[in-house]
Amino acid sequence: MIARTFLTAIALLAAQATAALAQARPDLIEAPALRAAVTVTGDLVRIGDIIDNAGSAAQIAIYRAPDLGTTGSLPVAQVLTTLRSHQVIGVDTRDLKEISVTRLARTLAGKDIEAQIARTLERKNGLGEAANLSLTFDRDPGDIRLDASNTGDMQATITRFDPRNGRFDVTFEISNESGTAPTKLRFTGSAVETVEAAVLARGIERNEVLKSSDVMIERRPKAEVGSDPATRDRAVGMQARRPLRAGQAVRVADLAKPDLVQRDQNVTLIYETPGLYLTVRGKALENGTEGDVVNVMNLQSKRTISGTVTGRGQVSITAAAPRPAAAADATSSLGASGQAAPVAVANAGSSVAQKAE
Repeated sequence: MIARTFLTAIALLAAQATAALAQARPDLIEAPALRAAVTVTGDLVRIGDIIDNAGSAAQIAIYRAPDLGTTGSLPVAQVLTTLRSHQVIGVDTRDLKEISVTRLARTLAGKDIEAQIARTLERKNGLGEAANLSLTFDRDPGDIRLDASNTGDMQATITRFDPRNGRFDVTFEISNESGTAPTKLRFTGSAVETVEAAVLARGIERNEVLKSSDVMIERRPKAEVGSDPATRDRAVGMQARRPLRAGQAVRVADLAKPDLVQRDQNVTLIYETPGLYLTVRGKALENGTEGDVVNVMNLQSKRTISGTVTGRGQVSITAAAPRPAAAADATSSLGASGQAAPVAVANAGSSVAQKAE
């Protein structure tokens, strides 16, 4: 106890003497003083890191630094004991109880690592653009912390991809400021090219028309969807060519324009020729979408005719225009009285209707 009191008194006297000399001689080195907060970049804490004016003792390592990117604390009493073991005395504690020590680090976010690997694999051995690649790692890299001195970019030094099984093996190097060997990072896993596709929310029967609520957009492997994935805009309002199951990615080949006319449906037959427009009831003999040519039965004449689907429940039949009459007949003929004979419009219309039937 007496010895400890004696040492403390000596330390106080030394500090006072150093302070007095510093006032009397401005050119002398100032007294060492503790720092409340310290940041280090390496794995060691040195005397010069925790005190100001450490002099020749500044490079002496006294503690292990905290883990990368973390902060720890050192009790001042413990620090003073360690400093005295290295003949550093007369330190101004500035009434501190502990010193905070933070180890700087460079953090590589997991999503940034994945993006860098995707860019490295882009268009390699048949793969598409990086934005369309889905990666699965053998071991989740998560966020990786490196020593703060590793300031270089991630440079791919080894890139392997096997299109038969989708396996990748990529090694990066990151240079550092210290000039030592670069840090190496290796990642392995699988890469799959994906595309956006319309996916069914429920099962769809053949000839059923897809509604907006039936379709979702998901990214699916390109090998699963094929080269003709249907987008949402291409799927909604279209008709299924075959039964489709829930969760299935829809292809363009699975869809067709919806039938505007269905077999055995009553339809409106539209006969049209220059100067004449007639409608007749008919019965469709087959399905048809817009622009299709279908067979229809004229319910009046019971004759089967062909027409073009132009709307829902509508089939148009364009009759051939009647052959123009001679110029004299097309106008009128003057009799002896000098008055024009009337043109038989009713008969002309009847002739066109019969021809359409």
